[in-house]
Amino acid sequence: MSENPLFIHPDITRAETLPAWFYRNPQLFELQKQQVFAKTWQWVGHEHLLPLPEWVYPFLFMEHFVEEPMLLVRQKNGQTLNLSNVCTHRGNMLYQEPAQVQQLICRYHGRRFYPDGQFKSMPEFTGVQQFPRPCDSLHRFPLAQWGPFLFTSIQPAFGLQEIIGQMQLKVGFLPLHQFVFDKSRSKDYLVHGHWALYCDNYLEGFHIPFVHRDLNAALDYGNYTVETGNFYCLQTGYANNAADAFTLPPGHPDFGKQVAAYYFWVFPNMMFNFYPWGLSVNIVKPVAPARTRVSFLTYVYDERRLDTGAGALLDKVEREDEFVVESVQKGIQSVAYQTGRYSPAREQGVHHFHRLLTQFLNGEAGV
Repeated sequence: MSENPLFIHPDITRAETLPAWFYRNPQLFELQKQQVFAKTWQWVGHEHLLPLPEWVYPFLFMEHFVEEPMLLVRQKNGQTLNLSNVCTHRGNMLYQEPAQVQQLICRYHGRRFYPDGQFKSMPEFTGVQQFPRPCDSLHRFPLAQWGPFLFTSIQPAFGLQEIIGQMQLKVGFLPLHQFVFDKSRSKDYLVHGHWALYCDNYLEGFHIPFVHRDLNAALDYGNYTVETGNFYCLQTGYANNAADAFTLPPGHPDFGKQVAAYYFWVFPNMMFNFYPWGLSVNIVKPVAPARTRVSFLTYVYDERRLDTGAGALLDKVEREDEFVVESVQKGIQSVAYQTGRYSPAREQGVHHFHRLLTQFLNGEAGV
């Protein structure tokens, strides 16, 4: 790290952006694994990962980055738990593939666990003193659910329910359980830039008139709004054409307005983009200091409204975003650039993100 500590002034009119060295420093990039991502919530997937009772689904928390082995387990009563996928005897991975099981069994030495992760039995352990201990059961990780979507964390510094509650205020009228995953419209993008640069770009609509011609034509840029809250940000885009807006129910906080899109960001790297046709989930996945994988997951609700308004041409919009993010990645290598300033009118989301990042990296997470 630099000898200068990270600091973002809380007053956006006085604050400077994250310095260029933040995005270049490999040691700081590694530090983010434990200081940022292990302490925040991450996307797991749709509840369809567990189609039957007594079903297990192994996965890695942030594959190719943090890579903590986890195991989703659907209990006989329908409850879902997230357990460690590592046997407490010698560290063997319990399951490599999804399966339906009545008990959890390690295929290395036969240690058994109940479906809730509690230690059950172990062969050839007669005479072992002070056994079993609480740590001989499988570690349980926190698990949160919003509609059909599952999230987990290693050791979260904040709860997810408050954020879910804020999202419900805006999109709770939509039947999330009726949203259908569209594989043909879902894909991964490899971006040659730092993951935080990608989030910086997402968190402001300032660039829309300059970068996204088609999106700008669909939106009323003058009324574009940004709201920040604890560990989240909401950007609201308004439609130029009423036909491209949500049909909001009476009593909705935005009833009577032509809302084209709700763009929710959850710290540090989850994005939920709601359009009249459905939802585009974007998960930003760090790979290296100058390489990021972004997963676009498409869930369709109203097929008739696909390819219209702000939710149209998403692949084109993404390519345009990639171009500017990769351009910034090159620019921050310059000896002539150190840091910048924020637009108080347009970059509140970026300022909020930078403040949170510095708090987590300085050990002030959740303070």
